[in-house]
Amino acid sequence: MYSRFVKMLGINHPIIQAPMAGGATTPELVAAVSNAGALGSFAAATLSPAAIAESLQRVRALTGRPFNVNLFVLEEPHPNDAELASAQVRLNPFRASLGLPAASRPAKFCENNQAQIATLLALAPPVVSFTFGVLDAATVAQFRQQGSCVIGTATTVAEAKAWEAAGADAICIQGIEAGGHRGTFLGDFEQSGIGLMALIPQVARAVNVPLIAAGGIMNGKGIAAALILGAQAAQLGTAFLCCPEAGIHPGWKQRITHTSDDGTRLTRVFSGRYARSIVTDFMQQLRPFEQEMPAYPAQNALTAEIRQAATQQGQLEMMSLWAGQGAALARPMPAALLVQTLADELAIALPGR
Repeated sequence: MYSRFVKMLGINHPIIQAPMAGGATTPELVAAVSNAGALGSFAAATLSPAAIAESLQRVRALTGRPFNVNLFVLEEPHPNDAELASAQVRLNPFRASLGLPAASRPAKFCENNQAQIATLLALAPPVVSFTFGVLDAATVAQFRQQGSCVIGTATTVAEAKAWEAAGADAICIQGIEAGGHRGTFLGDFEQSGIGLMALIPQVARAVNVPLIAAGGIMNGKGIAAALILGAQAAQLGTAFLCCPEAGIHPGWKQRITHTSDDGTRLTRVFSGRYARSIVTDFMQQLRPFEQEMPAYPAQNALTAEIRQAATQQGQLEMMSLWAGQGAALARPMPAALLVQTLADELAIALPGR
């Protein structure tokens, strides 16, 4: 079945490079992956409509192959003033250490999600994907009418069913091993922390749309395991972060290849939403207050200047070093070579596929 899904997407390999925000998925990375026969993905969730349009223009100038663009599904934020004030007090020592002034209320907490979605509808990329929620069926239908394949993100069977009901063409199921933000949007977060190998067959039994497996997959054997269990493709994020085309700090890349199997942890301190990062001093110092942080996107806006200044100054211990549990298996190499390596490993693991 996965060969049919690959043909539906117009790619050569059942390999998708995950959309990773914060400048990681540059147009150059997306195009290199797509040109190599996999599906490159551009993370647009934190960008303005104008920046989204400009970025897609760059991607299209670099590749004529299919690619994906990812957005979050967000409601209008209404942060609690008392929570904001408390969080700002806790963040001020970190700001001071970076030479930043005391925190003030951000002018805005995130981009207008409806404007982002409208922009993406107008631009009609070959594939669109969504995280943090589920689109209404009418909007999904609009994307499909524009010629875009729609992929939803789910961390449980219930979430996968919600995306199937909305009309998604495929569902990316995210295991607890995955780096970066959790896509959970229904039910209790802790109960939603399901390992990928347990999640794939249960979702495959519950829905009738193609599945994309994400979380901790770093090589061809991992892709093969996902396909055997019922997925039609695998989405890899951390595996691509050490490629030269990925737009992250060199120190972050080095930390990825030197982390241990237990060197990452889920945290709310960076954004107000659980995300998996390599453990840093920032995470450790704020861990006692983790549940008191304002929810995404408020905390994300409050820490934005800290993370930007830390990146500019090379202060890794105050950066959000997103990475999955398989980080130590990352292989620094050009994106096109990584795609071919993964495809070769998959062919050995699943001969005659």
